[in-house]
Amino acid sequence: MIRSSRVRAAALILPLAVVLAAGCGGTTKDSAPQAGNSGSGNSSADPNAPMKQGLKIAFLPKEIDNPYMVIMDKGGTDAVKEVGGEGKDVGPSDASASSQVSYINTLIQQKQDAIVISANDPNAVAPALKDAMSKGIKVVTVDSDAAKDARQVFINQASSEEIGRSQVRIIAKQIGNEGKIAILSATPNATNQNAWIEFMKDELKKPEFAKIELVKTAYGDDDDQKSFQETQALLSAYPDLKGIISPTTVGISAAARYLSSSPSKGKVMLTGLGTPNQMRSFVKDGTVTEFALWDPGQLGYLAGYAAAALASGQISGAEGETLKCGKLGERKIGKDGEIILGPPTAFNAANIDQFDF
Repeated sequence: MIRSSRVRAAALILPLAVVLAAGCGGTTKDSAPQAGNSGSGNSSADPNAPMKQGLKIAFLPKEIDNPYMVIMDKGGTDAVKEVGGEGKDVGPSDASASSQVSYINTLIQQKQDAIVISANDPNAVAPALKDAMSKGIKVVTVDSDAAKDARQVFINQASSEEIGRSQVRIIAKQIGNEGKIAILSATPNATNQNAWIEFMKDELKKPEFAKIELVKTAYGDDDDQKSFQETQALLSAYPDLKGIISPTTVGISAAARYLSSSPSKGKVMLTGLGTPNQMRSFVKDGTVTEFALWDPGQLGYLAGYAAAALASGQISGAEGETLKCGKLGERKIGKDGEIILGPPTAFNAANIDQFDF
């Protein structure tokens, strides 16, 4: 999951083939659903209402020092600053739902205007988020959703289905459509990871992938060292493993680091979701052929604008509404309050030096 100039990867127009193939400690860092759901907010939203000034919006990542989350929340606080508000980034040092709940309760006490959260567990954080909403605090989920009735809007990277299916297509191409593969995920309850994995499993049922066997889904808990160790364990348990899919930026970089200095380099293929800056050396030394991602800064930026628009009464989260989001233009709110950033970019040796994030 990520932290300068950024190339706006998610906004790039990719060749059709690439689009189909690719589709994503308790410290504080301050910086100057559809209608009918309990999370749908005020149905009488006014798109022409002025943006409120001085809004207080808090960003609660899965893990405060996760590089992906750092970049994402920086994009969010930048957006809040653009609209004249105050954004802050707070969160736990471990990727646990219980830790997030305590932060939500504190943010309620602080009377934030909105909370933007990437949920570690969709249901564990729901009661606290509902409590926040009952007190007039707007709730936006980003990257990883919570229960639909515990937020007004969900900012999704791209279609969960296309992200999941595309990961299978990429690894299948790399291993010649045959062999054993494993998945190295984040936490067992991560909403986005689990959605992607279900689509991966479904994609593997297609006849063209009949010779590919998914032998295990391992969990590195979005911890670098544990992900490194899980990679080692996978290769030890399955010496004939042909490929690993790691749809988490922490996991893919840890797996690449292990593979790069092991006899499996160039023999076990690795793909997933990572940032160009963390994966560049592994692409150039041949450890990784191709991986994908969107611009996490843009994802957070979109979430920041959504939170400000909700708190200002410009949107309610109802399907069909239009969100004006600064330099990203406009986005339509879809079913269940979902807003999609756009398709991810596939990174490889031919284009990786064009990106800096």
